[in-house]
Amino acid sequence: MTPVLIIDDNPDVRMSATIVLQSHGFMSLEAAHPDEAKAMLLEQSVALILLDMNFNRDTTSGKEGLQFLSWLRQAQISVPVVVITAWAKVELAVQAMQLGACDLIEKPWQNLRLLNTVRRYTKSAEALSSSHESHADNNATSQLFQQAQRVAKTNANVLILGENGCGKSQLAKYIHEKSGRSEHAFVSVNMAAIPTELFESELFGHCKGAFTDAKANRTGRFEMAENGTLFLDEIGSLPLSLQGKLLRVLETGEYEVVGDSETRRSNARIVSATNTDLSEAINAGQFRQDLLYRLNTVVLRVPPLRARLAEFPSLAAHFLAKHTQRHGNDTGRERSLTAAALDKLLSYSWPGNIRELSHVIERAVILGLQPEITADDIELEEGIPEQELPLLSLEEAEKRMIVRAIRHFDGNVVAAGEFLGLSKSAIYRRLEKHDISPKAELDG
Repeated sequence: MTPVLIIDDNPDVRMSATIVLQSHGFMSLEAAHPDEAKAMLLEQSVALILLDMNFNRDTTSGKEGLQFLSWLRQAQISVPVVVITAWAKVELAVQAMQLGACDLIEKPWQNLRLLNTVRRYTKSAEALSSSHESHADNNATSQLFQQAQRVAKTNANVLILGENGCGKSQLAKYIHEKSGRSEHAFVSVNMAAIPTELFESELFGHCKGAFTDAKANRTGRFEMAENGTLFLDEIGSLPLSLQGKLLRVLETGEYEVVGDSETRRSNARIVSATNTDLSEAINAGQFRQDLLYRLNTVVLRVPPLRARLAEFPSLAAHFLAKHTQRHGNDTGRERSLTAAALDKLLSYSWPGNIRELSHVIERAVILGLQPEITADDIELEEGIPEQELPLLSLEEAEKRMIVRAIRHFDGNVVAAGEFLGLSKSAIYRRLEKHDISPKAELDG
């Protein structure tokens, strides 16, 4: 497993983070100063960096942390960086994000928050970003990347469409990296995860004292992404009541921080993504057409995995190597897939797309006892053959699929929704619509 590098001059902080990470299966390295970390990074790769911002010079400016982020960029070392510090100034947080930091955790941290952040940024990259060069000769994929490269050179807003798990967020990151904004921040926000009452605070920021729980200034995502790229994931799940607030800043570039009367301007490029049929949502009165027009200057469609069968040998080999490196190889020989195993993969419909393929290969690597992964090692959700499906109304078919998914995931509604390609808010809306009780379905 590729380690997490902890850079902090306080040995107690390093030890605390190491204990938390190692007790949950992560490897870790420690450096007391950015100079020490630079030497380590030139010798080996790491999955993530946890970076303190202040070291020997002083305790508040953050200059050493910012200089280290600049060095990473100049050295072309591409690794996610999470800043761990008690921020003295909001401006410092913005500078760190613009220099490439992807998130920040305030000290003293909560262990669960630290773990969730580490898991998020060390999660295996989906094949669309990590292995696109190895199978760029595939028609569907190569055309997509050619289009993305052309679009990246412009400042046009981009809407990425595709099923859950097919690599939309990785394509958004690719566009940013190939753009003239790559020296600035790529900021991602999951629109489905923002509570309605915190929408403006999350996107535009707030001032200390703006409302009851506003105990400190908060930097909004638009400010963090200044001169860079703001990625609005799951844009189709944004409630209608909030769409007008987003539309205004997309139309005029203007917004106000909550609790501040000064109008600010944003220069962030907007890339958004959804698995929702926005035309259908517009017809149903759930999405604003004028907002769609602001988002979809250019539309890119990521094909589902079942439409990319020519990529399967390289994709399967990619995940086999990745997960073997991650989990170790105690078979004594190089691992490989048999022809029968590959045939089994090719015959499956892949409703979960590349994300599901990664999970299937990972499970086979962990449980397979021999160097060769056989068809018996490949566990798939076989489903119901098409010819055996009864004739149902769309309402009833949807209800049955939701119930089946909830049972399969032992009542985990969010996991069931992700498998079906639905956001958290969307799956709960459908539970209410069909009067489905997860507990009752499990008990039944």
